Parts: sequence; C-alpha cells; structure tokens
Amino acid sequence: MNLAKTGVQPREYRNNHLNMAGVFLGFDYGRRYIGVAVGQKLTGTATALETIDARDGKPKWDRVSALVNEWQPDGLVVGIPYQLDDSSSTTTRAAENFARQLNERYALPVYHQDERLTSREAESIIVQQRSSGRMARKNADTDKLAAQIILQTWLDRREENQRSG
Repeated sequence: MNLAKTGVQPREYRNNHLNMAGVFLGFDYGRRYIGVAVGQKLTGTATALETIDARDGKPKWDRVSALVNEWQPDGLVVGIPYQLDDSSSTTTRAAENFARQLNERYALPVYHQDERLTSREAESIIVQQRSSGRMARKNADTDKLAAQIILQTWLDRREENQRSG
C-alpha cells in the first residue's frame, strides 16, 4: 500500500510526530470478502485500502494481522448490517462475531457502525465512476469502497458528536 497516497502514516511515524491523528481501520464484513479502509480522526477522512478474501466467513487472519501491524490503529470499526426494519439477520450476527474476534485477537477497541445499504451506495459510486471514465472495470472493488463509506460515516458521526457535546 502506498502510504503517501492515503495521507495516513503508520504509528511509528505518528509516535514521533505528536500522535493526534487517531488512526482507525474500518471493515465491511462478508462471507467471501472483507473490505478494509483506513482513516484518521485528525483529518476526518477515510481511504479504501484492500479487500481480503474470506472462506465461509473466516478471513485470512494473517492478512488482517499484517494490516493491524502496519497501521497500528487506535481502534477498529466494523460495519453491522441491520435490516431496514432494525432487525438482525444471520449476517448481522456473523459481523458481530467478527467484531468480537477482532477485539479478542488485537485487544483494540472495536466500534460498530450501522452499514445498511453501504454496498449499494458503493456500487452506485462505482457505476458513476465507470460511466464518467474515472474508474476502469478491473479497479472497481465494492467491498473496500463499502469499508471506506462505513469508516467515513463513523468518523463523521464522531465529529458531529464532539461538536454538539
């Protein structure tokens, strides 16, 4: 990953430069793919990173660990897919289980973010970018873009809460 492209520096850099950034990794959990994004509190921005393969809902933990080691986040944000009527589903419970596993493995705070319709929003953005010629078909990755939307929404809500509280 090109660190300069994301605007977020790994923790070793931040530790030497007043760790005010508050770096977070965001996840869009799925049974076959898990989108990952990185964001920071200081700028309030999130950037899509990559998509990790999963097999029957089990992520490639070695890749998740590599990202956690690389970015040294202050916390993790997991999108939780509730139904439109606020009920949960098997996917909701699987995403909550993934969030628990992240907490157990990395001993970091894990925040839940309602992710209703983020995949549809990501697909819509990809369609718009393709039609305008800004994105080639092979570069379209709904899962990592959905992770970016989840993390950006969480960062925006945190900022709103800090301003109003």
